[in-house]
Amino acid sequence: MTDYIFDPPPVPSVAIDGDEKRLPVRRIFCVGRNYEAHAREMGRDPSREFPFFFTKPADAIVPDGSEVPYPPETKNFHYEMELVVAIGKAGFQIPVEQANDYIFGYAAGNDLTRRDLQLEAREKGRPWDWGKAFDESAVISPIRRVSDIGHPSRGRIWLAVNDEIRQDQDIADLIWDVQEIVSILSHTMRIRPGDLIYTGTPAGVGPLEVGDKVTGGIDGIGDHSIVIVAPREGL
Repeated sequence: MTDYIFDPPPVPSVAIDGDEKRLPVRRIFCVGRNYEAHAREMGRDPSREFPFFFTKPADAIVPDGSEVPYPPETKNFHYEMELVVAIGKAGFQIPVEQANDYIFGYAAGNDLTRRDLQLEAREKGRPWDWGKAFDESAVISPIRRVSDIGHPSRGRIWLAVNDEIRQDQDIADLIWDVQEIVSILSHTMRIRPGDLIYTGTPAGVGPLEVGDKVTGGIDGIGDHSIVIVAPREGL
């Protein structure tokens, strides 16, 4: 048995719909600007440019029903509703036509973003970590297994703030679809069980304030709800 100088942190995990077992989270990958309308609202070319990725730490996971504290160092805290892919088998350099074999299931996610910090980093040519990879920034619903729902290629994706719809599109509008994303990512590094991929957000992103109730979902996959609360003090 390995002897550590302090207790290692618990393994981040996500609930699985209809199962007492949980999916341990290894890494979180996110795809940038993968819906044309969102690319336009972010001031970028919506053409099918090669996808790019950024990451969040595994312990950024936020389950359905949570209270999320307004994060520090930002005055422009945004929601981004997304389809999430959960990887269930290790793979490398996976052909597009075989990508489905490596997917365990799907969930509805929300890529919370410190937009002002992200845009500042973008304009200076710096990494997006401070805008994206902060505590409690990866909301996710329980994962639904492929064996239960197959591989959805279309379905309404929506988000509401205080019951007012802010994002409303279809996952069929992804510029790069799920199978292409899995294949492209696997040519950069070996994907492994427990990797999550947030596949991009539709148009309509916007700010959140303390007290806001945020709900979102994807038809046939799931939904989630969080409440934004006052900034946390201390540990």
